[in-house]
Amino acid sequence: MRLQEEVYQAYKEHISSHMEENRKGALAAKTALEHSQLYWDGMLDKTIHIPKVFDEETIAHFEQIVSRAYQIFNKVIAEYRNNHEYRKLFPFSHELEELILLPVQYDSYLPILRMDLFYHEDSGEFRFCEINTDGTAAMLRDYELRKALVNNPAHQAIIRQYDLQPFELFDSWVDTFMSLYQAYPKKKDKPNVALVDFLENATLREFEEFVRHFQDAGINCEICDVRSLKYQNGELFSGQGNRIDAIYRRAVTADIIAHYDESSELLDAVRDDAVFIAGSFASQLIHTKWIFYVLHHAMTRAVLSDEENAFVKAHIPTTVEFSADYIALEEVIEKKDDYIIKPMDAYASKGTYASGREYTKEQWKDIISKLYGKKYICQQYCTQYLKDNIDFAWGDGNWHPYINMPGLYVYNGRFTGILMRSACEEKIINAHDNERTMPVFVVKSRKD
Repeated sequence: MRLQEEVYQAYKEHISSHMEENRKGALAAKTALEHSQLYWDGMLDKTIHIPKVFDEETIAHFEQIVSRAYQIFNKVIAEYRNNHEYRKLFPFSHELEELILLPVQYDSYLPILRMDLFYHEDSGEFRFCEINTDGTAAMLRDYELRKALVNNPAHQAIIRQYDLQPFELFDSWVDTFMSLYQAYPKKKDKPNVALVDFLENATLREFEEFVRHFQDAGINCEICDVRSLKYQNGELFSGQGNRIDAIYRRAVTADIIAHYDESSELLDAVRDDAVFIAGSFASQLIHTKWIFYVLHHAMTRAVLSDEENAFVKAHIPTTVEFSADYIALEEVIEKKDDYIIKPMDAYASKGTYASGREYTKEQWKDIISKLYGKKYICQQYCTQYLKDNIDFAWGDGNWHPYINMPGLYVYNGRFTGILMRSACEEKIINAHDNERTMPVFVVKSRKD
């Protein structure tokens, strides 16, 4: 038996033999979370009772996935920037194309991203769900959920038997960001850093945690709304009047394009190379869900090696635009269990996500007929990995199968940690609805 499965079974056995103790512990953890940084504006990230534990063999596999995918993504970006014909594969506006083609200030197109996978732990088989670059988030969840495990009797029993090690996602990003900044020709010895977003969309508690870690490293850092920035005399300033030397961009490109005129001060400063920004707008090529279509295209196959093309064929779901130019509506209606519909460029479960397996044929027809030709993609449905878990705090306190979806954080090409999301039974994970997040550990060994 694999060590990660051994640990899982130990959790399950403890819970099953101490149900009332674990129920009380879960309710105490819920109370702790309600007083944590995860409670914001009436919403709370929810969890289930067994955290996710991977062994070093699985972690090594994740590192291999990251390495191969990152190499492929960089080739796609380079081809886009160098090949005018290749750019036509992407449905981008002139304004967005201009931003993507701006010079990159450091030796990396993708300083930060998260790859969400349909990963089958038993076999190691996997398919990509989606890739987040702009605004990659949710680092705070693992951190706060881990702290709440002090209330979990099963976890307290397991850590006496096994060496479980967490990931660290804040200081490691500060280190990554500053190492990229060191390559910037206009770098300052003590830069002022701004964490920038449209603040109505921001996860502010997480932003504040990043600010603390920048400041603990001796780096001035503040949170700024994109619209508050002022570009004057070759320098960018925050709404508080502080000079900004470097930007950690959390504002997704889609939001910047939607607020293009209001973002002009930021964009002018970037165009003039008056401020360092991570990440560059080239990351949008990988962030858009349209990338799955492009990866299978003949023009991309010509750029990739045989091994890379085999990787794409095996692990990137077939994807087309959900419109008459690419696929017949009748086919998607008739073969509803084979497809999932997603907005072409959305995040945080915004927009309509629909899987044919969750609806009757008539319901499915009614939903997707309204989305046809409306900037959605149609994607091959991927069978998801299910594992039993139990939810005492928000659920019914019984064992149910849960989807397991690891999101692999990648800082400048290096696998750094995991966002582990789940949902009861085989349904689409919807943020702040059926979504559950599990803290993640690596089991190193049994304790003697």
